[in-house]
Amino acid sequence: MNASRKLLLAASALLAITACSGDTHASKKRDAPSSPLGFELAFAGAGAATADDYAAVPEARADASPMIDLTPEQLAARLAAGNIRLIDVRTDAEVAEGVIPGAEHIPLDRFDPARLGPPDGRDVVLYCRSGKRSAMAGAKLAEATGAPVEHLAGGILAWEEAGRSLEQP
Repeated sequence: MNASRKLLLAASALLAITACSGDTHASKKRDAPSSPLGFELAFAGAGAATADDYAAVPEARADASPMIDLTPEQLAARLAAGNIRLIDVRTDAEVAEGVIPGAEHIPLDRFDPARLGPPDGRDVVLYCRSGKRSAMAGAKLAEATGAPVEHLAGGILAWEEAGRSLEQP
Protein backbone atom coordinates (compact mmCIF):
# COMPACT_ATOMS: atom_id res chain seq x y z
CA MET A 1 0.00 0.00 0.00
CA ASN A 2 1.53 3.32 -0.98
CA ALA A 3 2.04 6.22 1.43
CA SER A 4 -0.75 8.42 0.04
CA ARG A 5 -3.26 5.57 0.36
CA LYS A 6 -2.19 4.96 3.98
CA LEU A 7 -2.55 8.67 4.71
CA LEU A 8 -6.02 8.72 3.14
CA LEU A 9 -7.11 5.73 5.24
CA ALA A 10 -5.74 7.28 8.44
CA ALA A 11 -7.43 10.62 7.71
CA SER A 12 -10.70 8.83 6.94
CA ALA A 13 -10.58 6.94 10.23
CA LEU A 14 -9.84 10.12 12.17
CA LEU A 15 -12.70 11.96 10.47
CA ALA A 16 -15.09 9.07 11.18
CA ILE A 17 -14.12 9.08 14.86
CA THR A 18 -14.59 12.85 15.01
CA ALA A 19 -18.04 12.53 13.41
CA CYS A 20 -19.12 10.09 16.10
CA SER A 21 -17.92 12.23 19.02
CA GLY A 22 -20.51 15.02 18.77
CA ASP A 23 -23.00 16.04 21.46
CA THR A 24 -25.89 13.60 21.48
CA HIS A 25 -28.19 15.33 24.03
CA ALA A 26 -31.84 15.28 23.03
CA SER A 27 -32.13 18.99 23.84
CA LYS A 28 -30.11 19.86 20.75
CA LYS A 29 -32.23 19.94 17.64
CA ARG A 30 -30.68 19.26 14.23
CA ASP A 31 -32.24 19.11 10.81
CA ALA A 32 -29.92 16.34 9.68
CA PRO A 33 -26.81 14.62 10.93
CA SER A 34 -23.65 16.36 9.83
CA SER A 35 -20.18 15.12 9.13
CA PRO A 36 -17.00 16.98 9.99
CA LEU A 37 -15.57 19.35 7.43
CA GLY A 38 -13.70 17.42 4.76
CA PHE A 39 -15.40 14.09 5.42
CA GLU A 40 -16.93 14.00 1.93
CA LEU A 41 -13.57 14.82 0.38
CA ALA A 42 -11.93 11.92 2.20
CA PHE A 43 -14.28 9.49 0.49
CA ALA A 44 -14.70 11.30 -2.84
CA GLY A 45 -12.44 8.86 -4.68
CA ALA A 46 -13.96 5.73 -3.15
CA GLY A 47 -16.49 5.10 -5.95
CA ALA A 48 -16.31 2.60 -8.81
CA ALA A 49 -13.45 3.07 -11.24
CA THR A 50 -13.92 3.71 -14.94
CA ALA A 51 -11.64 2.95 -17.85
CA ASP A 52 -10.83 6.67 -18.15
CA ASP A 53 -9.56 6.71 -14.55
CA TYR A 54 -6.96 4.09 -15.39
CA ALA A 55 -5.98 5.66 -18.70
CA ALA A 56 -5.12 8.89 -16.87
CA VAL A 57 -3.16 7.25 -14.05
CA PRO A 58 -1.86 3.79 -15.07
CA GLU A 59 -0.17 3.14 -11.72
CA ALA A 60 -3.60 3.43 -10.05
CA ARG A 61 -4.51 -0.08 -11.25
CA ALA A 62 -2.77 -1.81 -8.34
CA ASP A 63 -4.65 -0.02 -5.54
CA ALA A 64 -8.12 0.49 -7.01
CA SER A 65 -11.38 -1.36 -7.49
CA PRO A 66 -11.08 -4.78 -9.14
CA MET A 67 -13.71 -3.83 -11.75
CA ILE A 68 -13.53 -1.24 -14.49
CA ASP A 69 -16.90 -0.34 -16.01
CA LEU A 70 -17.02 0.12 -19.78
CA THR A 71 -19.92 1.82 -21.54
CA PRO A 72 -21.31 0.28 -24.73
CA GLU A 73 -19.58 3.06 -26.66
CA GLN A 74 -16.23 2.33 -25.04
CA LEU A 75 -16.60 -1.39 -25.69
CA ALA A 76 -17.55 -0.79 -29.33
CA ALA A 77 -14.46 1.38 -29.78
CA ARG A 78 -12.26 -1.25 -28.13
CA LEU A 79 -13.76 -3.97 -30.35
CA ALA A 80 -13.13 -1.85 -33.45
CA ALA A 81 -9.53 -1.27 -32.40
CA GLY A 82 -9.04 -5.00 -31.75
CA ASN A 83 -6.78 -6.49 -29.12
CA ILE A 84 -9.49 -7.54 -26.65
CA ARG A 85 -10.79 -10.95 -25.66
CA LEU A 86 -14.52 -10.48 -25.11
CA ILE A 87 -16.06 -13.16 -22.88
CA ASP A 88 -19.81 -13.69 -22.45
CA VAL A 89 -20.56 -15.32 -19.08
CA ARG A 90 -24.31 -15.82 -19.65
CA THR A 91 -26.07 -19.18 -19.81
CA ASP A 92 -26.28 -21.30 -22.95
CA ALA A 93 -29.97 -20.39 -23.35
CA GLU A 94 -29.21 -16.65 -23.16
CA VAL A 95 -26.37 -16.93 -25.66
CA ALA A 96 -28.69 -18.70 -28.11
CA GLU A 97 -30.68 -15.44 -28.32
CA GLY A 98 -27.64 -13.50 -29.60
CA VAL A 99 -24.15 -12.35 -28.65
CA ILE A 100 -22.01 -9.29 -29.08
CA PRO A 101 -20.00 -9.86 -32.27
CA GLY A 102 -16.63 -11.45 -31.55
CA ALA A 103 -17.58 -12.75 -28.11
CA GLU A 104 -16.37 -16.05 -26.68
CA HIS A 105 -18.83 -17.94 -24.46
CA ILE A 106 -17.75 -19.20 -21.02
CA PRO A 107 -20.78 -19.47 -18.69
CA LEU A 108 -20.28 -18.15 -15.17
CA ASP A 109 -20.80 -21.60 -13.64
CA ARG A 110 -17.82 -22.85 -15.68
CA PHE A 111 -15.72 -19.68 -15.48
CA ASP A 112 -12.29 -20.48 -14.05
CA PRO A 113 -9.56 -17.85 -14.44
CA ALA A 114 -6.89 -20.59 -14.43
CA ARG A 115 -8.47 -22.12 -17.53
CA LEU A 116 -8.23 -18.89 -19.54
CA GLY A 117 -4.66 -19.79 -20.36
CA PRO A 118 -1.63 -17.57 -20.35
CA PRO A 119 -2.08 -13.92 -21.33
CA ASP A 120 -1.94 -13.53 -25.11
CA GLY A 121 -1.53 -9.76 -25.21
CA ARG A 122 -5.26 -9.05 -25.41
CA ASP A 123 -7.21 -7.40 -22.59
CA VAL A 124 -10.04 -9.54 -21.23
CA VAL A 125 -13.45 -7.84 -21.17
CA LEU A 126 -16.43 -9.62 -19.63
CA TYR A 127 -20.16 -9.19 -20.08
CA CYS A 128 -23.45 -10.82 -19.13
CA ARG A 129 -27.11 -9.83 -19.27
CA SER A 130 -27.05 -6.89 -16.83
CA GLY A 131 -23.50 -6.65 -15.46
CA LYS A 132 -23.93 -8.58 -12.20
CA ARG A 133 -22.54 -11.94 -13.31
CA SER A 134 -19.69 -10.34 -15.25
CA ALA A 135 -18.77 -8.46 -12.06
CA MET A 136 -18.69 -11.80 -10.19
CA ALA A 137 -16.51 -13.38 -12.87
CA GLY A 138 -14.36 -10.25 -12.92
CA ALA A 139 -13.81 -10.41 -9.17
CA LYS A 140 -12.55 -14.00 -9.56
CA LEU A 141 -10.28 -12.98 -12.42
CA ALA A 142 -8.97 -9.90 -10.58
CA GLU A 143 -8.19 -12.04 -7.54
CA ALA A 144 -6.30 -14.53 -9.71
CA THR A 145 -4.33 -11.94 -11.68
CA GLY A 146 -4.00 -9.15 -9.14
CA ALA A 147 -5.14 -6.64 -11.75
CA PRO A 148 -8.45 -4.87 -12.34
CA VAL A 149 -10.79 -6.42 -14.92
CA GLU A 150 -12.97 -4.61 -17.44
CA HIS A 151 -16.62 -5.45 -17.95
CA LEU A 152 -19.59 -4.01 -19.82
CA ALA A 153 -21.57 -2.00 -17.28
CA GLY A 154 -25.24 -2.83 -17.70
CA GLY A 155 -24.38 -5.91 -19.76
CA ILE A 156 -25.95 -6.86 -23.06
CA LEU A 157 -29.08 -4.95 -22.06
CA ALA A 158 -27.08 -1.70 -22.12
CA TRP A 159 -25.45 -2.77 -25.39
CA GLU A 160 -28.85 -3.25 -27.05
CA GLU A 161 -30.27 -0.09 -25.49
CA ALA A 162 -27.37 1.82 -27.08
CA GLY A 163 -28.54 0.52 -30.47
CA ARG A 164 -25.65 -1.93 -30.92
CA SER A 165 -26.19 -5.11 -32.91
CA LEU A 166 -26.03 -8.74 -31.88
CA GLU A 167 -25.11 -11.79 -33.93
CA GLN A 168 -26.37 -15.35 -33.75
CA PRO A 169 -23.79 -17.78 -32.33
